[in-house]
Amino acid sequence: MTAPLSVNGARLRADLQALGDIGRGPGGGVSRTSFSVEDARARAWYQARCAEAGLSVEVDGIGNMLVSAPGHDTGVPAVWTGSHIDSVPDGGAFDGALGAMAALECVRRLHETAAPLRRPVRAVVYSDEEGNYTHLFGSSALARGFTREELDQLTGRAGDRFVDTFVAAGWNLDRATRTRVDPATIHSTVELHIEQGPHLHRLGHQIGIVTGIVGLGGGTITFHGRADHAGTTPMDMRQDALTAASALIVQFADIAASVSDRAVVTAGILTVRPGSTNVVPATATLSVDYRDPQLARLEALGAAIAASADAVARRHGVEVTFDVERPIPPAPLDEGIQRIVARSAAARGLTATPLPSGAGHDSQNMATLVPTGMIFVPSIGGRSHCPEENTDWTDVENGANVLLDTVIALARG
Repeated sequence: MTAPLSVNGARLRADLQALGDIGRGPGGGVSRTSFSVEDARARAWYQARCAEAGLSVEVDGIGNMLVSAPGHDTGVPAVWTGSHIDSVPDGGAFDGALGAMAALECVRRLHETAAPLRRPVRAVVYSDEEGNYTHLFGSSALARGFTREELDQLTGRAGDRFVDTFVAAGWNLDRATRTRVDPATIHSTVELHIEQGPHLHRLGHQIGIVTGIVGLGGGTITFHGRADHAGTTPMDMRQDALTAASALIVQFADIAASVSDRAVVTAGILTVRPGSTNVVPATATLSVDYRDPQLARLEALGAAIAASADAVARRHGVEVTFDVERPIPPAPLDEGIQRIVARSAAARGLTATPLPSGAGHDSQNMATLVPTGMIFVPSIGGRSHCPEENTDWTDVENGANVLLDTVIALARG
C-alpha cells in the first residue's frame, strides 16, 4: 500500500520559526498589527517564500493574499486553505501563523510532487483577522464587502483611522471596496489552527474536528461626563465617566451568566480623557467583545450589555453612546469535511475529537459562501494570545498532514 503524501515537517518548522521572529519583542511576544511595519515585513517574507517555491501570489484590495501553483488554474472551482499572519499585541507565534504556513506547505508539496488533482488547491492569508480595525476584516471583505463609508468609520486599537493608516502604507481605498469574492470560484475551504483552549491538551488527543464557530459581537461604549478639578470637586457633584465605565465592566460576568454558560464578555481597551491624575475624567471609552455559540443568545447578550450601560449612565448622571460593529453570526461547519478530517486522523493513527471553537476565525465568514472545515491541534496548557502560546512540533506536523490529506480528498473528490 502506498504511503500517503506528507508535509516536509522540518521546512514547516523553519518557516514558523522565521515568521515568529518578525515582530518579536524583548519579552518573547509577537506584535504584527495589520498594516503596520511588522505586518509589511511579514507579508514580504511570505511572498518571497512563495516565489522561492515557484508559486504565484495575488493580493486583493484589502490585503488578502491568494497563492497558486503555475498551470493549476483550469477554471474549476478551487479548494482554499489558509489562515492569517497578523497578531494581537504581544501575542504568540502559532495563532494564525500555523494555518497560514501549513497551507503554503501543502501547496508546495502538491506542486513539487505534481500530485494529480481534479481541482486546484490555493493557499490564502486573510488580512487583519485579529480585528485591529474590525472583526475578521479580510474574510468579511471577501464575504460581504465594505463600502467607502464603512471604511471611513473604522479606527484601530491605537485610535488611528483605518483610511489614514491604509493609504500611508501604500494601499488603495477604491480597490479596498472591490474585494468580494465570487463563491462560484471556490469549491471548499479548510483551516488548520491551534485550539487556543485546553481541551485537546487535557484529553491527550492530537486532532480537533471543529463542529462550529462562536458568534462575535463588539464595538465601543463611551460614557460622557464632565471634566472637573480632582481636588476641589465634591464626590456627590461629580459626573465621572470612568466611574460609570468601571461600574459597567464589573457587571460583565453577571451579564454573560444571565444569557448562557457559554457567553463571554471582555473589555480589553479603556481610554480615558483628558487623561490626567488631577482631572475628573470627562469621557471613558471601553472596547467590548462579546461571544456566544447561538445567534439568538448573541443578540440577547448585545442587548443586555446596552441596557446595563444605559442604566449605569442614568445612575451616575452621565450620558452614554455606542459604536457597535455588525455582529458575525455563529457558523456550523460542513459535516462532510468533518468526516474527511476524522478519516485522515484515523488513517494516520491519531486520536481525534469533535469540539466547537470558542474563538472567532475567518472560516466562519467563508462558511457563509462555501462548505468549510477546521482542524485544531493542541495548545500547550490552553494558552493563547500571549507570549506563552505554544504547540508541540509533533502536533504541528500531525495537523499539517491531516490538512494535506483533507485538501487532497477535496481536490480529488
